[in-house]
Amino acid sequence: MADDDELQFTDDDVPDGAALALERAQLASWRVLIVDDDPDVHAATEFALRDVLVLDRPLQFFHANSAASAHALLQQEPDIAVIVLDVVMEQDDAGLRLVRIIRDELKLHETRIILRTGQPGYAPEMQAIRDYDINDYKTKSELTRTKLFTSLTSAIRSYDQIHSINRNRRSLDSVVRWTSELMALSGIHEFAAGAIERLAELLGARADGLICAQYAPSQYGSNDGIVVIAAAGRYADYANRSLAEVDDAAVREAVLRCVDTEQNSYTPTGSVLFLLGRERCRLVAFIDAGAPIDADSRALVDLLCANIAVGLDNTLLFARLHSHAYTDPLTSLPNRLSLIEQLDQRLGAQDSARYTLALIDIDHFAEANDALGHGFGDQLLRAVAQRLLAALGSRCQFSRISGDTFAALGLVEDLMPAHLLALFSDPFIIEGQEMMLTVTIGVAHLADIDGNGIDAVKGANIALRRAKTGNRGEYSFYTRDMAVDIRERVRLLQALRHAIERQRLFLVYQPQLELGSGKVCGIEALLRWRTEDGQLIPPDRFIPIAEHSGMIVKIGDWVMRMACFQQAELARHGFGQLRVGINVSVIQLRHPRFLSSLSMALSDSGADPGFVELEVTESVAMEEADFISRMLDQIKALGVRIALDDFGTGFSSLSYLQRLNIDRLKIDRAFINDICSQDRARRIPELVIQLGQKLGFSVIAEGVELQEQVDALKSMGCDEAQGYFYARPMEVPMLIEWLSARKA
Repeated sequence: MADDDELQFTDDDVPDGAALALERAQLASWRVLIVDDDPDVHAATEFALRDVLVLDRPLQFFHANSAASAHALLQQEPDIAVIVLDVVMEQDDAGLRLVRIIRDELKLHETRIILRTGQPGYAPEMQAIRDYDINDYKTKSELTRTKLFTSLTSAIRSYDQIHSINRNRRSLDSVVRWTSELMALSGIHEFAAGAIERLAELLGARADGLICAQYAPSQYGSNDGIVVIAAAGRYADYANRSLAEVDDAAVREAVLRCVDTEQNSYTPTGSVLFLLGRERCRLVAFIDAGAPIDADSRALVDLLCANIAVGLDNTLLFARLHSHAYTDPLTSLPNRLSLIEQLDQRLGAQDSARYTLALIDIDHFAEANDALGHGFGDQLLRAVAQRLLAALGSRCQFSRISGDTFAALGLVEDLMPAHLLALFSDPFIIEGQEMMLTVTIGVAHLADIDGNGIDAVKGANIALRRAKTGNRGEYSFYTRDMAVDIRERVRLLQALRHAIERQRLFLVYQPQLELGSGKVCGIEALLRWRTEDGQLIPPDRFIPIAEHSGMIVKIGDWVMRMACFQQAELARHGFGQLRVGINVSVIQLRHPRFLSSLSMALSDSGADPGFVELEVTESVAMEEADFISRMLDQIKALGVRIALDDFGTGFSSLSYLQRLNIDRLKIDRAFINDICSQDRARRIPELVIQLGQKLGFSVIAEGVELQEQVDALKSMGCDEAQGYFYARPMEVPMLIEWLSARKA
């Protein structure tokens, strides 16, 4: 050997005694495996390199005297940085075979291999470098101490770089996978607990840690407002508690320092990580990390923290959207959607029959809201919510499901309607004013509900509407018969749509006569519906459905046009002096195109407006007198006549009556039935006839069926009559025959 290749030991290179032991204890070792069947090679190699530091870390040697023993050792000790491998051992190519096993079977692609041989001919250097994944190839005669150190250093540096790249790639893949897993978690607490586990795994520590949240930015720098929202391991007992309750002062100080500096910090005893979302919530994670981490790991931790911050934003945004979706913002009560979910869960339970749903509707709230202002109305609704919660909030679940309707879900005995009504017996104090409220209640026992939560709300709504048809301030219970009635109405509505499409609706006409002369003076157009099988559906069954569904507008326009065309057709048959009466609904009158539809029906048909009469019911005219009065003036401007139908059945106001621009009063058939048998029954028809005479209206009585009724009406001075006594409603061909016979 040359002098510079001899094994040399100098005091400058190697620490001695306790200092060396301490340094070695503090530094991780590079693990080197020597595989050779010559024991002297093992001893000489370890002796030559025993005190050498490579990249500031010592070496730890493992030994194998054959390819087979090396194979077994590598299965137990996979984290080998470099293998110094002899080519020729138990077979001439044992070393080369072992290289194949290391790479293909054991999958140790990071480990670097220095191939050395005392017999170069068995494995030529160029062929071995070309065909095998090795780091270096040396003959034993070449491997002096210096060259061995150089090759080993080069191999370890290569191993360190490859190992770091692969570790970072695996860690980055883990960060991506963990981020995806965290994004799938819902709820801030579940998300935070998952973040602890992932951070601890990335730091190579146990999942001992906690995550603290500060929701009040004005309180940074103090324990106030900082809450432990998730905890794991030895910190598990601190979940959902204030940071001030954490016993470890070092942990509290580290968290507060992190909140104040907004910087991550790493110590041998723990890692403190700062997470900031855009939702004004600061999170700090403390993880028990038992040792410092390198720069690459810190970069990955920072990346995971950034992803957690984004996930935090999404989680908080989801929580806020969930709150908006399931909470009424005015009263902070659950809303309709939340109620339906509660009902679905309750209906699925075995004890659902013990529960009931009550809908509590504030009477005349809209009027109070308009009169006193929406701000006052909002305060009133909040006061109602607070009273309900104070009285029954511990036993029942309350929701606000619409503007002035609250829902209560609880045991039957806790939601007795009389008890609920009594809650409103005391006034509400709003802005110093006493406000008395009454409520109407619809109750549905869940035992009577066949379906889900939506069906339960429908049932309670049906009961509520039933209660509203009576006196306000009352209650009604849902029954299955009500559901049957609703289903029948829905079925009838669908059938009515088909009837319109297939032109199954038609008009019949009932004559009207002058009582004095017996002359036919008019006809009333009446709508009929004949089904495919020839069955007639009574108008009192389908007309209310048409009105509630809005189909009455389309139907009414058709009736108006057909009646106008019929008036013109009768005129061509010589009956031009007959007026045609057409019933109109308030829904039609409210429609913005009603006047234009009426005008077009008149012009298109050529009907004489003076012989077209629209019939408006008294109840509609009185309830919306101002609107109806204006509308009737515009109708009269077209030359059309107006009759007030069913007069006497409503609550007429004489002051409004004299303002209405009408031509005729129609006495409802209810006052004609007993006109001959009871003296008291005569009084209302007499009063109506006298009132009409005083106000200049003509009067017609409908439902006349007997000669005695005709005589009585004549004696009272009634102008006209219609009813079965004269003729039943007829279709056009029969009507023309009847009119012709009457005329003859």
